[in-house]
Amino acid sequence: MNKAAGSSLLRRLGRSPSAMAGLFIITTYAVVALFSTWLTPYSPVAQNPADRLLAPNGQYWVGTDEFGRDIFSRLMVGATNSLTVAMLSVSLAFVGGTLLGTVSGYAGGWTDNVIMRLVDLMFAFPALLLALAIAAALGPGLRNTVIAIAVVYLPIFARVARGSVLLLKGLEFVEASRSLGVGHARLIFKHILPNAIAPSLVQLSLAFSWAILTEAALSFLGLGTIPPNPSWGSMLSDARKMMELAPWMAVAPGLAIMFCVLGFNLLGDGVRDILDPHLHLTKKIT
Repeated sequence: MNKAAGSSLLRRLGRSPSAMAGLFIITTYAVVALFSTWLTPYSPVAQNPADRLLAPNGQYWVGTDEFGRDIFSRLMVGATNSLTVAMLSVSLAFVGGTLLGTVSGYAGGWTDNVIMRLVDLMFAFPALLLALAIAAALGPGLRNTVIAIAVVYLPIFARVARGSVLLLKGLEFVEASRSLGVGHARLIFKHILPNAIAPSLVQLSLAFSWAILTEAALSFLGLGTIPPNPSWGSMLSDARKMMELAPWMAVAPGLAIMFCVLGFNLLGDGVRDILDPHLHLTKKIT
């Protein structure tokens, strides 16, 4: 993609209210995650029995949990853990799935059949159940959670990339490059991938929201971040038995997950509107 095309995409992104709203939300979460060590007013793991189960007040903005820990500080550090898992897992799934789908679509034949049958096999399992199985086999922890989520969402990127490559490899500019003796590697990385990456980028922005929810689910079940390190999912799990006595323990992490997922979904919708040529054609016709 050249600089002119990149500038055009940025201008269109700036004209999309949903994309800008999502970008603002995600940027806020990213800043909090990056600087949570310095921004937290209290230690996220230090226990203060004298302040246990305090409702939101001037000292503790979101209240405290059953151990007297500041929920606001735990939410901020939980953002670091959740976004780190989402970033690493989706990046691995994006790179691995895109390369796998590109090889499958370009090679065709038995290579395509083998790869796609493996992808179909992984699609046969519900995403959360497959992530649970992998995380249970590997054990709890941030690294294993990243691996589990990456494996679950890798087939999605593989399928999207394969479809784009199948469409592009028969076009005139690809055939012309092949007739001029361009090698397979150069043909893929110079001519096909740059033109096939747009659908994967849309999928990338949406996959972050799925990864946040999956990480929260794994932590909720005790297979994600290891306590006492805070995670939004583990905070929700701890709040189950305190719902009537201290509802703020569940409301705070629930809202944190909701707004984070909303931000990624809004950005994904905006990116899709920008990169999907069919939508632009429809708007011009109407």
